[in-house]
Amino acid sequence: MAILPISASLLGLAASASGLSFSIPQSPPSNSSGQISAAPVGVSLEFFTFPEYLQDLPSTTKCLENLKDLTGTWPPVRIGGTTQDRATYNASSSNAVTYTVASTKDAPETLTYGPSFVSLAATYAGKVIIGLNRRLDDISNTIAAARLVKATMQNLYSIELGNEPNFFVDSDPIASGASWTAAADEASQIEWQDAVCGNLSASDIISAGVYFGTSPMSLVGLTAKEGDANEYVKDYCSHNYPQSSGNYNLTALMNHKDIATQIKPYAAEISAASAKGKPHVFGETNSATQGGGGISPTFGAALWILDYVMQTVVMGTDALYFHQGTIGNCQYCWWGRYDMGSPYYGAYFATMALANADKIAPLDSQDSAYAAYAIYKSGAPVKVLLYNSDYYTTGTRSSQTYTLSGISSSSVTAKRLTAQYATSRVDQGQNPTVAGQTFANGTCAIQGTEVVETATVSAGKATFTVKASEALLVFL
Repeated sequence: MAILPISASLLGLAASASGLSFSIPQSPPSNSSGQISAAPVGVSLEFFTFPEYLQDLPSTTKCLENLKDLTGTWPPVRIGGTTQDRATYNASSSNAVTYTVASTKDAPETLTYGPSFVSLAATYAGKVIIGLNRRLDDISNTIAAARLVKATMQNLYSIELGNEPNFFVDSDPIASGASWTAAADEASQIEWQDAVCGNLSASDIISAGVYFGTSPMSLVGLTAKEGDANEYVKDYCSHNYPQSSGNYNLTALMNHKDIATQIKPYAAEISAASAKGKPHVFGETNSATQGGGGISPTFGAALWILDYVMQTVVMGTDALYFHQGTIGNCQYCWWGRYDMGSPYYGAYFATMALANADKIAPLDSQDSAYAAYAIYKSGAPVKVLLYNSDYYTTGTRSSQTYTLSGISSSSVTAKRLTAQYATSRVDQGQNPTVAGQTFANGTCAIQGTEVVETATVSAGKATFTVKASEALLVFL
């Protein structure tokens, strides 16, 4: 481990913008989050390719283990997505999944899965959400699968009944030729919850909603209709992709203020779940729809993950499951057969920031590009996260100075998340670093010497410089 003074790491930087000053509250302030879950950063694995992720990609287990090593808890996993609502359970199949595709980059239009699919899901050391089919309107098939899931998976967190019903159409079997409205979906969800949970003799087991966005279907609307069925619900689930396929803007994606604007509609969804006594999760999320686009494999997307996690946890969400799609055709994926993805660095840094913490509070007003968060354990501040979301690709790299006051120790340490550019990609030879370290392609093993920076505290104050498109985690 290399230890550097903060000043030594800043030689050659351009003059900083006007400095920012924040006093660290010595106890969680009124705008702090609720209790942070043990592992708020999780992954979602596309249903049909889940067995390949777990059995054929060494990076899968190692990347998840890296996160576990930070928190002491394996990150939660969700198995689901578009293909869960194309899948039929086949109790006699010897294969985990069975399907055909014209190209390995395609997702199947239909597939079956057998008992070994569920047995494989049961081997994961952490909690698992598993998605089952509702779109095909074969409730007896879904109940048969749910029975096996409940009997086999000691690691089961919840079951989804359908995926993104916002996109169901009148030609889908569940719709029986009628328009699929919010009212139709709410009635269907409650009916299926009653039937499935009644057959399982189970409660507190359904991940409800699974809605893409907040309109035209919303958790506010669903929770208002749940009534007694709420006892079957484990959590209420939203899906969120800030940018649409083909309409990409990395500058906006990673901008601190823009992130706050984009997630604002989910505050009502989180409140609706809380009012029902249930947690809220982002059961599927990532940078852009349809597997991501040109912005999704970049370091800027890693910075988006970092700040997005912080802001949604402050809002009250319990966990975020970042989607990993079709292997070999997934720009936003954190790892693959060969190369790592830059976004994993942001997920790792976000996990590091929240690891073993109780609460987080924003110190800034979320109206600029510059973020600061105080992170608490046992009622006292233990870390401060600083983020400069100015977009950098070429020319002189600007920086921002942060002066923190209210520090009781004589010196502090810090770890830096950085890359050459906001557009840096691992597959183009531009590895980001976390405290000077990288993750090996193909295995996700941590490599390199850790670099820990130090700063002297004077009269309870210390000043830090964070370059454009960079973040710094200060350990108090």
